[in-house]
Amino acid sequence: MSRVGKYPVAIPSGVQVAIAGRTLTAKGKLGELKLELTDRVDAVVEGNHVTVKPRGTEREARMMWGTTRALVANMVHGVSEGYSRSMEITGTGFRAAVQGKNLVMNLGYSHDVVYPVPDGIKITCERPTAIKVEGVDKRLVGQVASEIRAWRLPEPYKGKGVRYSDEVIRRKEGKKK
Repeated sequence: MSRVGKYPVAIPSGVQVAIAGRTLTAKGKLGELKLELTDRVDAVVEGNHVTVKPRGTEREARMMWGTTRALVANMVHGVSEGYSRSMEITGTGFRAAVQGKNLVMNLGYSHDVVYPVPDGIKITCERPTAIKVEGVDKRLVGQVASEIRAWRLPEPYKGKGVRYSDEVIRRKEGKKK
């Protein structure tokens, strides 16, 4: 069984972590994130480490122990360095551009796809076929990237669609004569 929760989370310089009641707050150069702690775990800030401990020995407390530790580690990394997800658009005439607070994509439909950029997320397009999603919240960055990808999933025959930069599309052979 994994014991992720037993390792303390190191706090880098420039990041402040505070606990007020059941709320853990992390502030850094990129922003601020808050986490509501469950009743099953306790978190303590000791010097430049955050330690998470379960309140009991029941199964739910042990499960939330590792989960809470991972969430705290993601928060600390997010406010200090941030998260990003790069995406590629493949297909004839497929392109994307940021216009104000919207991401406008031409993905082969009869209309442009307009995706409103949520608060806390920054989307940039270095090229018309490259999208970069950045932010401090790991969950939100992944969610936004997933929603953009869902507009045109990559297909296995020609590889057309929106894919992550590190994603490998398994190609299929077309039908033969």
